[in-house]
Amino acid sequence: MPTSDPISTLAERTLALVDIPSESRSEAAVHRYLRTQVPMPLDLDDGETLLYAKRTGKPLVLLAGHTDTVPSQSNLPGRIEDGAVVGLGASDMKGGIAVMVELGRWFAELSAAETELAYDLALLFFPREELGPAENPLPDVFERAPLIDEAKLVICLEPTDNTLQLGCLGNLNARAVFEGTSAHSARPWLGVNAIRLAFDGLQQALEAEPRDVVIEGLLFREVISVTELHAGIASNVIPARAEAILNFRYAPDRTPADAEARVRALVGRDVEILANSPPAHVAIGSPIVEELRGAGSFELQPKQAWTNVADFAARGLDAVNLGPGGTRYAHAVDERVEMAELERTYGALQRFLLGSV
Repeated sequence: MPTSDPISTLAERTLALVDIPSESRSEAAVHRYLRTQVPMPLDLDDGETLLYAKRTGKPLVLLAGHTDTVPSQSNLPGRIEDGAVVGLGASDMKGGIAVMVELGRWFAELSAAETELAYDLALLFFPREELGPAENPLPDVFERAPLIDEAKLVICLEPTDNTLQLGCLGNLNARAVFEGTSAHSARPWLGVNAIRLAFDGLQQALEAEPRDVVIEGLLFREVISVTELHAGIASNVIPARAEAILNFRYAPDRTPADAEARVRALVGRDVEILANSPPAHVAIGSPIVEELRGAGSFELQPKQAWTNVADFAARGLDAVNLGPGGTRYAHAVDERVEMAELERTYGALQRFLLGSV
């Protein structure tokens, strides 16, 4: 692989990763590939997750990225065209993984040459991010890799269009059940229609306005949505039961308990909490975050979604999202990452790690 042109090197690395299918739960091939490509000490390899780290006593920076993609939409194999790498996962997040690999190789070369760096480096490659909190491997990884807790900053290379996205929304899913009484649809007055009960009970949630919350100058928009409604067994039966799924994306000023109480208040009854992933704090006051921002002249934005930065934040670590991928292309059939954006992320992280901001 050529080393004289960082843009070409990064593009070729991204394409190589794109061309290794790694749909969630089918990531063995990309794991084997990454196992051979990073010449740094290996701290953890459980057959799915890889953690590389080089410790010399400097403050530790951890780069993190997931190895899986959503299912293919006939967008494999990938290709390079019009200054971009095109193909499944290019934006989310094979481009970010490529930057991590190339930084690991660069870091190893400098370490071998005893070049002075401002920070130590760790690289965490983990699976199944696209499946959501239910299959999140990170809590178990944290238990087996205490080195992660040494990180002064965690950078998740999710697609952010090369903006520095701080914090993230919490993500709560809840089930509300409405019990009525079945009857023949020709005589509905003999029953109680559970769908009508659901509409009445869900009205406040359906009509709730977004709540804007400004934290450290960044605007987070808190929203609740009814995303599923299940009811009925036949066209001639008044339904006796209706179930609704609510999704609450809550601002970083709420605790998980506050979020649960808010959903119950809106629905006016108890609900079953299916999952509740906390938000991440906004690490805007951290000097190391300011150094990272200056290394790439990155625009600051709030993370109007949930990402794995919250897993690290829950352990008291400062964590941010920063990646070369375009959010417009994540999960799209025409998924791509611009070669120039790969180089921008890579160059900024080089300057940051060298301390030459």
